[in-house]
Amino acid sequence: MEKVLCYIAVQDGKVKRSALEVLSRFRELAVAHDFGLEAVLLGPDADDHVATVAAYGPGKILTVKEDSLVRHSNQLYVEALVRAIDVSGAGTLAMASTEGAKDVLGALGVRLSASVLPDVSSVDVVDGAWEVTRPVMAAKRLARTRALTTPSIISVRSGAYSASESAADVEVVDVPLEVSEDSLRMTIREVLGAVTGEIDLSEAGVVVAAGRGVKDEEGTRLVRELASVLGGAVGATRAVVESNLFPATAQIGQTGKVVSPELYFAVGISGAIQHVAGMSNSRVIVAINKDADAPIFRYSSYGVVGDLYKILPLLIDQLRTVQTR
Repeated sequence: MEKVLCYIAVQDGKVKRSALEVLSRFRELAVAHDFGLEAVLLGPDADDHVATVAAYGPGKILTVKEDSLVRHSNQLYVEALVRAIDVSGAGTLAMASTEGAKDVLGALGVRLSASVLPDVSSVDVVDGAWEVTRPVMAAKRLARTRALTTPSIISVRSGAYSASESAADVEVVDVPLEVSEDSLRMTIREVLGAVTGEIDLSEAGVVVAAGRGVKDEEGTRLVRELASVLGGAVGATRAVVESNLFPATAQIGQTGKVVSPELYFAVGISGAIQHVAGMSNSRVIVAINKDADAPIFRYSSYGVVGDLYKILPLLIDQLRTVQTR
């Protein structure tokens, strides 16, 4: 391998933490195995994020500033990334495993005739080839996979690695992209996002998640209040989302979002493997459940056995007391 290009995702005007985690990991590998590392930013505001990305050590930053990239579009992003790869000459494209990445990964793989290693939890170089591990069978097993051909595309799960700065002199290269509106087969008319002001679940440092133990509006209020006190985001299992206590955007798990916060509160969550698949990379997990035999306690750093309707008010009061000192 001679060069890796890292796609740096930006959301709501900020570089995604998960993208910097990927860049940091590949910088470590580039140093250890002596290959080049570059990054690419997409969007008309790409220049605004160059300084942030430069702090994490790529040798070069490519910027594709086509106005139509202002919001995610599968066809446009595929065209922009293909163009960036052509200019870079990279044999590998690496990115965080975000919703946007999952949207373009298949199309990119076909377009580039590439080996695709999606949603990996670790990546290394073994005998000159990429070797990764990735969760399979609802995260019950880890599969070890190797890419034997190039080009390769690798997407890395959020929280698999830490983001670490390593500033260096960086060359910035503008990459032109000409896209005809007539060539687009898909037009985005509206984007529906989360409620304004709520913390992005996939980027949150603290997540408070609700399970079946949260049965009503009072339980929902307590979960949201704890998240507010901690400055965190609110998540939920599929069961409580389907009961309409929380929006679909809050769902965490195999069929929802994958999160990796520093602190994860599992409130009334039993610990079904489908949910654990979406939060097992959390640094610290605190479980609150009245069933002492709940599977969630196998994954938790700390566990509290008891009624969440009694425990959460006490916890919230204590946290507020500490914050006012």
